[in-house]
Amino acid sequence: MSTLNFFKLPDVGEGLLEAEIVSWKVKAGDVVAINDVIVEIETAKSIVELPSPYAGMVAQLMVAEGDTVDVGTDIIAIGSEATAADVASAVAPAEAGASAPVQEKEAEVMKPLVGSGPKADAVRRRPRVSPAPASSPGSAIPGSAGPGSAQANRVLAKPPVRKTAKDLGINLADVVPTGPRGEITKKDLLGYQEQRVAEQQEQVGTFWAPAAASGGPEDPREERIKVKGVRKATAKAMVESAFSAPHVSIFVDVDASRTMEFVKRLKASRDFEGIRVSPLLILAKAVIWAAARNPSVNATWAGDEIIIKHFMNLGIAAATPRGLMVPNIKDAQDLSLKELAIALNSLAATARAGKTTPADMQGGSLTVTNIGVLGIDTGTPIINPGEVAIVAFGTIKLKPWVVDGEVVPRWITTLGGSFDHRVVDGDLSARFMADVAAIMEEPALLLD
Repeated sequence: MSTLNFFKLPDVGEGLLEAEIVSWKVKAGDVVAINDVIVEIETAKSIVELPSPYAGMVAQLMVAEGDTVDVGTDIIAIGSEATAADVASAVAPAEAGASAPVQEKEAEVMKPLVGSGPKADAVRRRPRVSPAPASSPGSAIPGSAGPGSAQANRVLAKPPVRKTAKDLGINLADVVPTGPRGEITKKDLLGYQEQRVAEQQEQVGTFWAPAAASGGPEDPREERIKVKGVRKATAKAMVESAFSAPHVSIFVDVDASRTMEFVKRLKASRDFEGIRVSPLLILAKAVIWAAARNPSVNATWAGDEIIIKHFMNLGIAAATPRGLMVPNIKDAQDLSLKELAIALNSLAATARAGKTTPADMQGGSLTVTNIGVLGIDTGTPIINPGEVAIVAFGTIKLKPWVVDGEVVPRWITTLGGSFDHRVVDGDLSARFMADVAAIMEEPALLLD
């Protein structure tokens, strides 16, 4: 008989507590090799592909796509031999949960890929019950004492479905199951709830069900989105930042006409052929330059001390389909203008594809957010946790501007900076923003 190996959800980041199963790359019966990608998960910071720590045949996917589970939870069972007969015979006692050899094999669990994570409780499985075949209604159900046993009448549903049913006050016995093993799926539950709401509204004779606000039937005109993953992490971080760091914000209008001319020359340069260049590149370089002149804006408040960083891990806030992410360019102060442009392009492409890793978002020292791409003039950004400064880059527009006493059209932008007043006082924040503005007005200063 093949050994049944259970793979637990690992801690793929520092202190990861849970993750969502986004998509399985294998199914029961597939043969996998060590390091084959078997599942894609979404953590609070990124989407990660997990490789298989075992070789063999997939015996069971133990968590459904869309479910969020704790680190240390068994998510897949893999037989050590790729023979269907052995895997089938190994899965049966594992699902019955009563065989001592299988319990011993459950101890042979792969340790988390990164870090230890919280220790998982012992797994307790109840016997799975499959509906009796229509051709033999009197036959006994596997794992039960017979057709009339109490187990035969138990409703099959995964823990998340049971929890949702409990929250909605639904008796699972009233729901018709459509799952492949006769289990009630989340879709079954939501369909039943929609039907129940419709019936209740028909009885009341009104379209709106006011009880929804108090946990009763939901208003069908409302959409409820589960807060999880990146959105959940962002919300937590922003609340902590806004209410722990005393923010002070200042703004400066900048004549970025020479920046626009410089960008145009870079685009035509052979050295930058095939590289996307935008004014954000010049702003990023300006922030690095200005932080070197004003080191205290590149720091962390640690309670009883201020940690000033003599390196720049430049964060770039990126709006992605998964929500706001802030990956950073490591040691950006050491990059040439061309290298910085390549790094910015790579960072943006990776973020849009949802492939930003947790490591890419750790260790940031100062952040830039480009709200100008959305046509916004300026804003008061919230500081990224662990940092003391953030710069918002507004849109660049042709506006009337006074030059040598004459009103002429110039490319104008507004920079907005937010600072942790525990570290950066008004004088320092003003000097830093003035230095950033100086580079935007005259990029040639970067050559000094």
